[in-house]
Amino acid sequence: MTVTTGYPVRVDAHLDPHLSRWLWLVKWILTIPHYFVLVFLWIAFAVMSVVAFFAILFTGRFPRPIFEFNVGVLRWSWRVSYYAYSALGTDRYPPFTLADVPDYPARLQVAYPEHLSRGLVLVKWWLLALPHLIIVGIFVGGGAWFAMRPETQNYSWTAGGLIGLLVFFSAIGLAVTGRYPRGLYDFILGMNRWVLRVAAYTSLMTDAYPPFRLDAGGMDPATEVIGPATP
Repeated sequence: MTVTTGYPVRVDAHLDPHLSRWLWLVKWILTIPHYFVLVFLWIAFAVMSVVAFFAILFTGRFPRPIFEFNVGVLRWSWRVSYYAYSALGTDRYPPFTLADVPDYPARLQVAYPEHLSRGLVLVKWWLLALPHLIIVGIFVGGGAWFAMRPETQNYSWTAGGLIGLLVFFSAIGLAVTGRYPRGLYDFILGMNRWVLRVAAYTSLMTDAYPPFRLDAGGMDPATEVIGPATP
């Protein structure tokens, strides 16, 4: 049995207590292997999204294997972004896997929908999501392609927006004091959570409209459990 409360997209993260003062300067180099793999994963994501679109349109169901793959690509992208310049929240190198890694500091889970609206699939990923896309565009700048187009190959959404600016300030604070400013961290996580909720919605993974709410902090307050319930 699966227990789900609140919004069906859960984004959790834990801030490393002892971050390196200077590692963030070279993370763009360290993540190159991930970027290389993610380019091909996002190409596959685009193809699978088209297949899922027609499957939902004709059957009202998101094929489970495609759903798991697409969630895995989002999950992988979130881990890399959290390690790198969408958060800089951990120095632990991201694993090369689509699967959920429970002990990694950044996690993303999406509850599988047993049924999706055949009509909404035509409009939710662009028309209905438009107000959110405007907000997300402020958060991510040029990386708005990530949330706006499910066929995008852009796997990192920090591109000059508010997230990128605040992460830069956090990196400066980390270099000077050796500590990540907690208030900035909570706010940055709230913006990333908003982006990922909208990304899942525009990628047709849920019919639940994303809330207009900045749920700040590492632990997602909008969802209690997604996954096998504890007996």
